[in-house]
Amino acid sequence: MGIRTPLALFVVSLGIIAAAWWWLATPVALTRAPIDDAAKLECVSYAPFRNDQTPHDPTLIVSPEQIAEDLRELAKVSKCIRTYSIDNGLDKVPELASRVGLKVLLGVWIGRDRAKNAQLADIAVSLVKDHPGTVTALIVGSEVLLRGEMTASDLRQIIRSVKPRVSVPVTYADVWEFWLRYREVGEDVDFITAHFLPYWEDVPPRAEDAAAHVDDIRKQLAAAFPGKEILIGETGWPSHGRMRDGALASRVNQARFISEILERARRDNFRVNLFEAYDEPWKRRWEGTVGGYWGLFDGTERKLKYPAGVAISNYPFWKLQMGSGLFLCIGVFAVALFTLRRGPSLPPLASWLAVAVSATIGGILLGVGADKMLHESYGLGGWLVQGLLLAAATAAPLLSTYALMSGRGLPSFLEVLGPPKGLTPFFMANMLGVTLIVTTLIAAQTALSLIFDARWRDFPFAALTMAAVPFWTLAFLNGSKSGERPMSEAVFAGLFAMAAVYIVFNEGFENWQAMWTGAIYLLLGSALWRARTAALSELG
Repeated sequence: MGIRTPLALFVVSLGIIAAAWWWLATPVALTRAPIDDAAKLECVSYAPFRNDQTPHDPTLIVSPEQIAEDLRELAKVSKCIRTYSIDNGLDKVPELASRVGLKVLLGVWIGRDRAKNAQLADIAVSLVKDHPGTVTALIVGSEVLLRGEMTASDLRQIIRSVKPRVSVPVTYADVWEFWLRYREVGEDVDFITAHFLPYWEDVPPRAEDAAAHVDDIRKQLAAAFPGKEILIGETGWPSHGRMRDGALASRVNQARFISEILERARRDNFRVNLFEAYDEPWKRRWEGTVGGYWGLFDGTERKLKYPAGVAISNYPFWKLQMGSGLFLCIGVFAVALFTLRRGPSLPPLASWLAVAVSATIGGILLGVGADKMLHESYGLGGWLVQGLLLAAATAAPLLSTYALMSGRGLPSFLEVLGPPKGLTPFFMANMLGVTLIVTTLIAAQTALSLIFDARWRDFPFAALTMAAVPFWTLAFLNGSKSGERPMSEAVFAGLFAMAAVYIVFNEGFENWQAMWTGAIYLLLGSALWRARTAALSELG
């Protein structure tokens, strides 16, 4: 076969990786820029919490300097901000907003504690009176009916107690379904503040259809509450996180939805408050990755995600990601050639095809896996698991290629972790076995999470594919046909098969992330199912 076939496969692999990244990073041209300095936003939801700051910390007081820094940036792109609370230092917002020319829809966070509700209402009334030119409306409660923390009659009572004390319009905010369920609340407010977050609906629409979906429901609310203005109090789309049915969280889809809903608002003359100003990392603890990426501004650097005139891509650092993938591809082929020089015979064409497939898939998905790790890791445990998975995924094609070209198979767990007589003395086989075990354990943890706590969990399709494909090719090309099937591998293979079926049917066939992840669980399980306990003589 000579060197021509490996060289041709190498060139083809490099070309496919480059073409794939060119396609993945292709910017999307929108008819309207999501954020345009020449046409400020009507309003945007604002919370000041950065890094580890959270409103669940009752001792936290966000400094006025931190809030003022945010408001100066928001004043460049918006006429108004909506707040949700006056705790944690947010009582300073009206004063600070007035200095930069921002109007405020002032929110009061109410709940089960009636005494605290009354106290917060008093503070809010004082703020309205102290800043009459800045606070343009008072929002008494947000989604308290959705959370089940208050009855409709109690909510109406507190709204009625506040209205006579202020000279600005008073409203309540909740998801649109609860406005239709509790229409009597509409009698006590000056306008309806309804939340439309299509990504979180029971049957979420695709991002391409989301703006039209929101507008259709807005019209239903207008018909249900004649004579009342319908303010879209929250609407937006996440830029990172898991897919739900056909709803894909991405930078392009976030920009597309914002652009389209603002165009509809301009055309049909209705008000929109976008959710939200800044990414809020603390929400990822309660809502998963997707909860922390609804902002128009990056939560860490506090920079606008979509400056006017800048092309919008899901992978703005694609050149670095492509370069890393090309380097991994070169490494895989280099390992194959290095091992070949030490081998007694030339490998068959199937082995070179397996090397090319592993190198190509790894080269394409390394950048995707790194991007997912950076955005989906939360807390020390999250970073450890995601880091280990990506490290295993990067090592898998290299180690599997070495084993493939050496004529060795995929080691069993027992041969790596078993008693001294069962341990393989071959260092590279041990490393390959450890990589397989790490991948299997993390895959099992993610599979169980997607079964028992699916709503918040991400799909680890990129890194798992990088590892599972070379494992599978090695297991099928160099797998032993003798010996017993180890119980541990069989258990994991069964788990992955059941998880794949459950996840695909639970998530729906529109969710390509779920379909992909299920297929990779099956592939990894198939490789484990072929495991056999080999003799030491075969491993040396």
